[in-house]
Amino acid sequence: MNNINGHGGGRRSAMASMDFYRRVPKDLTEATSLGAIMSIAAIAVMTILFLSETIAFARTSMGTAITLDENDQPQIRLNFNITLMDLHCDFVSVDVWDTLGTNRQNVTKNIEKWQLDEEGQRRIFSGRNREQREVVHEEHEETLEELHEDGEQAVELTPDNFQEFLNEHEMAFIDMYAPWCIWCQRLHPTWEKFGEEVHKLRMPVGVGKVNCVTYPQLCKDQKVMAFPTLRWYKNKEMILPDYKMDRTVDALVGYTKRKLEMEEKYKNWEANNPSDNRMKPSAGNSRPEHPGCQVSGHLMVNRVPGNFHIEAKSVNHNLNAAMTNLTHRVNHLSFGEPITKLAPHMEKTPFMRKVKRILKQVPEEHKQFNPMDDKEYITSKFHQAYHHYIKVVSTHLNMGSSRGAESFNDVNSISVYQMLEQSQIVFYDEVNVPEARFSYDMSPMSVVVQKEGRKWYDYLTSLCAIIGGTFTTLGLIDATLYKVFKPKKL
Repeated sequence: MNNINGHGGGRRSAMASMDFYRRVPKDLTEATSLGAIMSIAAIAVMTILFLSETIAFARTSMGTAITLDENDQPQIRLNFNITLMDLHCDFVSVDVWDTLGTNRQNVTKNIEKWQLDEEGQRRIFSGRNREQREVVHEEHEETLEELHEDGEQAVELTPDNFQEFLNEHEMAFIDMYAPWCIWCQRLHPTWEKFGEEVHKLRMPVGVGKVNCVTYPQLCKDQKVMAFPTLRWYKNKEMILPDYKMDRTVDALVGYTKRKLEMEEKYKNWEANNPSDNRMKPSAGNSRPEHPGCQVSGHLMVNRVPGNFHIEAKSVNHNLNAAMTNLTHRVNHLSFGEPITKLAPHMEKTPFMRKVKRILKQVPEEHKQFNPMDDKEYITSKFHQAYHHYIKVVSTHLNMGSSRGAESFNDVNSISVYQMLEQSQIVFYDEVNVPEARFSYDMSPMSVVVQKEGRKWYDYLTSLCAIIGGTFTTLGLIDATLYKVFKPKKL
């Protein structure tokens, strides 16, 4: 029994020798006022540091990183909505080019056009951007010189006789042309024959023509944007829209007859019903036609440097470079799936609710998704146009907790595209038609924006350091002060 007790006591003695937290008998301790003050101070300091550390642990910050873009999609969506302030929808063409050799002229898929009124509001839906119908031209056996042998029925107009011609003819049909224009050259014999037919049928219509190269100011005053422009005049006023149908003698004569018939019906109605406007026939008056066009839609472009540009082009006209104004307003321009300026029915989808939740947490400096929106690019002179240079940067937004998670999760992460943009005015030669060009380049790097917070074990380590450090530090201060102020023994 004594041996057993001896072995047990030895084990307890060995265990006790490893005690890091040895007890001091109470009868050997002494409570002092200084120690009480230091204890209260220690509790106060630990409480303040504990609260500060807890708040810091609960708070997250935004961190950014640059990584190689691993997006393997061959194409990217380009969304645009652009208003051309002074270009008719009939002449708007959207072309795409890139370094892979892609060269698409007058892209029509997924693109819409709207004709605008004087206030810039949508007035006429011009339909989806369809290929323009080529008008029919008439072939003639006689040359223009042979047709002129018995005199010119289409009167050559100049700034000196233009107004006089309009004064002499209540109705006038005038061809405004350029000698170098291939369409004008094909129209010349047809227009002369049309003049002869009008003279033969004794139609009360003056047929004239204006050389816009010889008299450029006259054509500028008449706002001629393309050659040939076939315009009807009534009482010295232009009647819009301009004639844009087939360029044959029969088609031109038919158009003239319809104009005269409408005018005759109008006059008869006014004579017989001066005070009754019900069922009043149209007098063929000009309707407002502001040459503004809003073109919108999206393109699928390759993920390589390229550009898309909006220019004035027509399959039936040569554009007047001197009158082509590419002043424009970018209502919207972005890359990737659209996340702003959506239709109401798209705003309520689960994906958009997720996007809105994530974007609320992202700082403004990381929201450069559409920096060109609602900006106007005005050219004050002809032969100028703005060119835009855009750097497209893939951006991953991860708004989930980063504590213990190294990869993105689908619930709190989306991928978007930010843009860096510069614009400048480019000057063109007088013979070249300007274009509004948007050049883009895809960055090989991507930006990662994510929440950054402290790990749980880092928080626990800090709490232990606060408790131990505060207790030890104030303990040393207490011991020092006790020795300084301890009463001296006599």
